[in-house]
Amino acid sequence: MSASNSTTSGDAPRRALLSVSDKTGLLPFATGLAELGFELVSTGGTKRHLADGGLDVRDISEVTGFPEMMDGRVKTLHPKVHGGLLGRLDVDADVMAEHDIRPIDVVCVNLYPFQETVAKPETTLPEAIEQIDIGGPSMLRSAAKNYTRVAVVTEPSQYDGVLAALRDGSLDDALRLRLARTVFAKTARYDEAIATYLGQAITGAAATGGEAATPDLTLNFSLRSTLRYGENPRQTAAFYVEPSPAPTTLAAATQRNGKELSYNNLLDADAALQIVRDFVEPACCVIKHTNPCGCATADTLDAAFLNAYAGDPVSAFGSILGFNRPVDAATAERLCEPGRFIEAIIAPGYDDDAFEMLTTKPKWKKNVRLLELPALRDASEPSMTYRSVTGGLLAQELDDRADDPSEWAVATRRAPSEAERADLAFAWAVVRHVKSNAIVLCRDRALLGAGAGQMSRLDSSMIAARKAGDRAEGSVLGSDAFFPFRDGVDQAAAAGVKAIIQPGGSKNDQEVIEACDEHGIAMLFTGNRHFRH
Repeated sequence: MSASNSTTSGDAPRRALLSVSDKTGLLPFATGLAELGFELVSTGGTKRHLADGGLDVRDISEVTGFPEMMDGRVKTLHPKVHGGLLGRLDVDADVMAEHDIRPIDVVCVNLYPFQETVAKPETTLPEAIEQIDIGGPSMLRSAAKNYTRVAVVTEPSQYDGVLAALRDGSLDDALRLRLARTVFAKTARYDEAIATYLGQAITGAAATGGEAATPDLTLNFSLRSTLRYGENPRQTAAFYVEPSPAPTTLAAATQRNGKELSYNNLLDADAALQIVRDFVEPACCVIKHTNPCGCATADTLDAAFLNAYAGDPVSAFGSILGFNRPVDAATAERLCEPGRFIEAIIAPGYDDDAFEMLTTKPKWKKNVRLLELPALRDASEPSMTYRSVTGGLLAQELDDRADDPSEWAVATRRAPSEAERADLAFAWAVVRHVKSNAIVLCRDRALLGAGAGQMSRLDSSMIAARKAGDRAEGSVLGSDAFFPFRDGVDQAAAAGVKAIIQPGGSKNDQEVIEACDEHGIAMLFTGNRHFRH
């Protein structure tokens, strides 16, 4: 049965019910329905919008016989609405006639902007509650359940297709089923968003003295894109995003050039973003397999790039770069120098000259992926991070809280010099982003060598020292967690390290301190671990 044929009884015109928050494209859609002979029924602001556009629209209260009440909380929850949606003409015609219930053939509803509202840090719980739509999901679900008769439209992108199908008679059961499936996916995500927000409210109440609770977790993500493959070609993969990604997240970045981003590209770009946003001075990081092989800050962005790239030029081939300033022409010139190959760049923006150079000058111009993310920093509450395990999911707060250098304690006889303190602060900012066991060697606000993901901290120390080579003389060392034994300190001293920053807290701290004193190494205890598994 086609919805372009009569789906109502008698000579009454077909009826369309429209009630939307997002009015994008609504007037042309409603005009098309009216031209096809539909009687338009609407509510509140939607009715005013359509009437102002010159359309003849009936108010929902004329259909139900009840006014909108309770500040609009109750307007569509009525048998003449839901009976009109759920009624089966071959089964329920008599009861519909007895109670003067007209069938509704098309429903166009989108929901209160709950996700957009709660994405604003200043939103209060009462304000969020008022953005929980009740009538909208109820109408959508009723219409979708009766998809063999009712066409249910949930977003502006569907308007043209539904109108075309109504005009040519192709609005069949298969299309209506696809529209219905979209309804249940949308309402499921909507409910998940509400449950997640209320769970966070419960957690917040516990943190401020309320009842302690860890709520059940519901996640709400939409498909952004299907990726070419996952970590390896034989693995399928996709990129899912939150309904309203924060402007500081990778999901909010715009790709301005280059071929499709891969699964690994996205992981590395996110790692680059997490590092460079931690620095106030012009900064660049060079990412390989989610770890920094180079990182530096400087007075200018091009100098920061050169110093970062010099950290490990061999590993930097085929890397992903992150910048915390718009890429300028001077930096682009350096990026385009012969012998460099860069997979992707993420930055707050690109000057016109820089963009032209990066997309025309190097051999890799067609392929380099240029990501733009104007907002790098977020002052909102700590966000959550999730990792899957077989049969489950782990969740924790993101380790993105700033460290306070005033809380760091000198553990050794010798205190670090002012220059060493500056490098130690830089090392501590970098090492929190390196996989454990993490060791970094730094000097002059630049990463010289990193040991990452090793089974022992001594191995990481040896790798970092080997990467730094002769440059390690006079460098500082950052360790994401405590040294369990003095051997790591001995290795650092042999490489030429002059100062160390680490959390402290080992039962062998005194042994480690004595080793530093023997070598004349200054050491700071931060009291705060940055383990990244």
